[in-house]
Amino acid sequence: MLNTAKTVREIAVEMPQATRVFEKFGIDYCCGGLKTLEQACAAANLRVDTILQSLESTAVTKPEQDWKAGELSLLIEHITNTHHAYVKSEVPRIEALAAKVVSVHRKNHPELLEVQKVFRGLGAELSTHLMKEENILFPYIARAEASVRAGRPAARPPFGSVGNPIHMMMMEHDSAGEAVRELRCLTADYAPPSDACISYQTLYRALADFEADLHQHIHLENNILFPRAVEMENGN
Repeated sequence: MLNTAKTVREIAVEMPQATRVFEKFGIDYCCGGLKTLEQACAAANLRVDTILQSLESTAVTKPEQDWKAGELSLLIEHITNTHHAYVKSEVPRIEALAAKVVSVHRKNHPELLEVQKVFRGLGAELSTHLMKEENILFPYIARAEASVRAGRPAARPPFGSVGNPIHMMMMEHDSAGEAVRELRCLTADYAPPSDACISYQTLYRALADFEADLHQHIHLENNILFPRAVEMENGN
């Protein structure tokens, strides 16, 4: 029986497949993962027993990749090749779609201009964010892990402690999470209006998919990679 006093983050880490349930019911398990399951359900106006039933049903299915153990370099490779690659390919595609939809539908749906503005800002922010992770933070974590595995002390990073850039990355994750919440609000939960053309519908589906991938992306970093990197640096 799952403990409703556990945080959403703890459940997501212990049960990787639980993130699908949280995504389905709109429970924030990445940036807002410090709430207990009971608190998260109350905030989302959901019955706890409904979520528990879904989680327990999911628990009997084939588990997804468990990143709580194993090499951090493999987790970094997964994040980079899966989620970073997704962001890099989807941002220009969605921006082009948004420009097309705005040009046709902005008169009847002026909110599209704000959708376009918010997503453009999110895309620019993520581009810089990914570069900092790929060029500074991730290589340091991989090198430090290699040193630890070889029985050597890790080289002292120029940023003092791995916790410093991690703190900055988590603040940027919070900002990205706020942007996708704003997009969801502007689009009425990504529900296209009755007069939406195929491109309009495609844009909203793409934004919904982008949000889901970003949640999983941030979860893997905030809840697994970053805490494990700090523990490794502290010798735990």
